Amino acid sequence: MSDPLYITFLWHMHQPYYRDPVRGDYVLPWTYLHGVKDYFDMAAVVDETPGAKAVFNLVPSLLEQLADYAAGTAVDPFLVRGAMAPADMGEDDRLFVLENFFSANRQRMIEPYPRYLELLYLAGDGAGERHAERVRHFRDQDLLDLQVWFFLAWTGEAARRRFPDLQELVRKGKNFTPADKALLFERHREILEGIVPLYRRLHGEGKAELAVSPYFHPILPLLCDTKVAQVAMPRASLPAIRFRHPEDARGQVETGIARFREAFGFVPAGMWPSEGSVSDEALDVIAASGLAWAASDEGVLVRSLPDGLGAVREALYQPYAFRDANKGLALFFRDHALSDLIGFTYSQWDAERAVGDFVGKLRDIAVRAPGNRVVSVILDGENAWEYYPDNGYHLLGMLYTAIAETPGLELATFSEVLARVPERRTLSHVHPGSWINADYGVWVGHPEENLAWDHLARAREAAVERSPQVAALLAGGSDGDETARAICTSLYAAEGSDWFWWFGDDHFSPHSDRFDELFRRYLMDVYRLLGVDTPRELYEPIKKKSPAGFVREPAALITPVINGLVTDYFEWLAAGVYDLTRQSSAMHAAESLLHSFFYGFDRKNLYFRIDGVTALDKTLRDDDRLCLHLLLDREYHVTMSLDAEEGQLQVKGERGWRDTGRLCRWKIVRVCEVAVPLEAVNPEPGGSLFAYLTLTRGGEEAGRWPMDAPMLLSYAGPDLELENWLI
Repeated sequence: MSDPLYITFLWHMHQPYYRDPVRGDYVLPWTYLHGVKDYFDMAAVVDETPGAKAVFNLVPSLLEQLADYAAGTAVDPFLVRGAMAPADMGEDDRLFVLENFFSANRQRMIEPYPRYLELLYLAGDGAGERHAERVRHFRDQDLLDLQVWFFLAWTGEAARRRFPDLQELVRKGKNFTPADKALLFERHREILEGIVPLYRRLHGEGKAELAVSPYFHPILPLLCDTKVAQVAMPRASLPAIRFRHPEDARGQVETGIARFREAFGFVPAGMWPSEGSVSDEALDVIAASGLAWAASDEGVLVRSLPDGLGAVREALYQPYAFRDANKGLALFFRDHALSDLIGFTYSQWDAERAVGDFVGKLRDIAVRAPGNRVVSVILDGENAWEYYPDNGYHLLGMLYTAIAETPGLELATFSEVLARVPERRTLSHVHPGSWINADYGVWVGHPEENLAWDHLARAREAAVERSPQVAALLAGGSDGDETARAICTSLYAAEGSDWFWWFGDDHFSPHSDRFDELFRRYLMDVYRLLGVDTPRELYEPIKKKSPAGFVREPAALITPVINGLVTDYFEWLAAGVYDLTRQSSAMHAAESLLHSFFYGFDRKNLYFRIDGVTALDKTLRDDDRLCLHLLLDREYHVTMSLDAEEGQLQVKGERGWRDTGRLCRWKIVRVCEVAVPLEAVNPEPGGSLFAYLTLTRGGEEAGRWPMDAPMLLSYAGPDLELENWLI
């Protein structure tokens, strides 16, 4: 009997460190909400599914936040407003609830519940500009129902099944009482209290392996030396001050392991380095900590092997050893495509079809190269599930079961794979990179990111110069008073990857200013604890404000697949972006349908992607027409519908619209993707064009984005290169 192909799922559990260093409150609620929705559910599905097995990687700073919430000591503005009696709310409190308590995936978390959807319509269908004028329409009962539904919608499916009274609240649906709300929060407290014990039990039973990340989720290679970024990005501009502190990397790893041991009672065997970021120096730090294995992305492996993965990709499905085949740190590399299918694609598929497709691909890997030993599927453990029906509960259970029951496939943890597959391929050197584009461009290279690194370097330098105890602690010592330890904690917190993720223009969030402020507050806290004046520059936001809605310009050529789905994280990562939620007006309720607008080009086409607040094929009607307008020397447009996939690009002349003779391709499923032939509009390289969107419903215009003026789109031409290293 041949050896099985081992399948290892690693679910990475991570949230930014949301706690304010001075006030002690939490500025955003996502640790709490993902706790009751995902961190409990993911373990519960493994617990109740025969044959299921997985690796859960838990970031220590996340464990710290979960402990605060479980103990009832965490305070955040969402919980405060959620607990308030509507009759006691002032105008600002009511407005806060309306502006924030629809922060949930509309398709999966609002629309399935008629009362929640009714409240959304009452609030103005999610258009923020209307909340202030809509507050007066909300009775106290409406606000109470909204409080309950927000926290109930964020409660996981497995959690609801374990607490029947939560299911009863779902069935009740409306006219909730203060007792109902109190019951909901009491069950949430029980769920939060049960998360760590559940993971600990699963590990003890062999159904899960628990792994760790560095304490505050920093990019370890950049802590070791920011200059390493230029290996993958030779033309990137780097911070003015070279950050080179491998001792901080060691400190983050060692304190992370210590916090993990405090929570679970044992030392973990493995680590998912933050964002899969590795380098030779970072792996030496991890190996020196005593851990047995680490993991990264296949893009890193491709660039680490002399011949890449080759035609059969057989090299991807093997365990490796770093430097020493017998004693070296073991390495695993994630299958990028398989991981992204779960993260981005299967949420819009029927669960049975998705499971069949995934298992079929695993069987193909087993048959194609019998020497394959392990397939590593690694992705975030919380972010995908709000796009799935029932929080992914049914798909996950079916997927574990199907793999466990398929001959030749076997679910295993990474430690089990190492015990059963003794042979290792040796890597004497790894390419320095992360799971995103096999470089560190998300965290360094943009002026905002570089400025943040310089602020961090100056604060660290000030702390070391003014406090010998801090210097000793950062160097690996253990003696230091409470103040010195607090300074080190704030420095470590400021080293977290999340602040740098939101700096620059490769990601955008309505909460970017909060992340910016939290990062600077951790550095301010260093100076406060040192007893010296805070540098004036720390009072200035790092995140620059852009014109309404504008996020970024294109950074590289793109050639997306026109299929109406975001099938790959990288497909649109280099595209230009506008945030349409900041581009609408209060004229039409339909305007809240659209969320963002992406644009880019290659040497043949202009490409556009339109994202809805929820999946467009679920919100657009059969008679709706979505029209893309382009303005150069003349105005062009293409009118798109659900029931077609190509149509004429038209141009406006003296006698109205006429066909150009050029066909545009589009597909509307979860999003709308459209390709417009460059030769049809002939934009000037180095120039620009303008764009706007309209939605026609029943023959009448029902929405326009932007309302006031078209979006300005830059067109660098076919020779566009990755000058700014945005990815």
